[in-house]
Amino acid sequence: MKLTNSEGEIAVKIARKVVDSVVLGKKIPEFKDLPKVFHEKMGAFVTLETYPNRELRGCIGIPYPVYPLIEALIEAAEGAALHDPRFPPVKPDELMNITVEVSILTPPIKIEVKDKRELPKKIKIGRDGLIVKRGFYQGLLLPQVAVEEGWDPETFLAYTCWKAGLPGDCWLDDETEVYAFTAEIFSEEKPYGSIVRRKIDEHCSI
Repeated sequence: MKLTNSEGEIAVKIARKVVDSVVLGKKIPEFKDLPKVFHEKMGAFVTLETYPNRELRGCIGIPYPVYPLIEALIEAAEGAALHDPRFPPVKPDELMNITVEVSILTPPIKIEVKDKRELPKKIKIGRDGLIVKRGFYQGLLLPQVAVEEGWDPETFLAYTCWKAGLPGDCWLDDETEVYAFTAEIFSEEKPYGSIVRRKIDEHCSI
């Protein structure tokens, strides 16, 4: 998976148009003549943040490559704007004060270890996002979250467990599966502004 900067810009513009449409009660537009990559199956998340404070306002996505990217973007954008259970639906007067970010995910891969205590050594902050699964419980955190919060791998694992509604040390249990993925991240620098590829590492986010 590797989107060009131009394709990433298109992805964010699609998400922005969907957010605006559903918040304003308009029909979601048809997106035609898209680059080939948008018809390939990929996971995608759309994150909305307040501007300029950068507080989370909504984040919904499709973790697995089960839909063409264009469909995943539409569903994620609508979900982030209207259906994130942590927040009320976005209102029209908020649109000028919200930025849109898109994360395109690689297929999650199960982290295999003989001893669960070795899991943190397999996780690289700034590269990996995590999924924790146990029975019907599942939690996901994007790679940029650990960087922004300044977490080490063990803390990242704990918060992903909590996101799944499980105890923070559940990753040590044999019944718990931990998956890693990476993401390409594109975001508006300001509402309706320039779109950039975000680069993250273990020290900072740009």
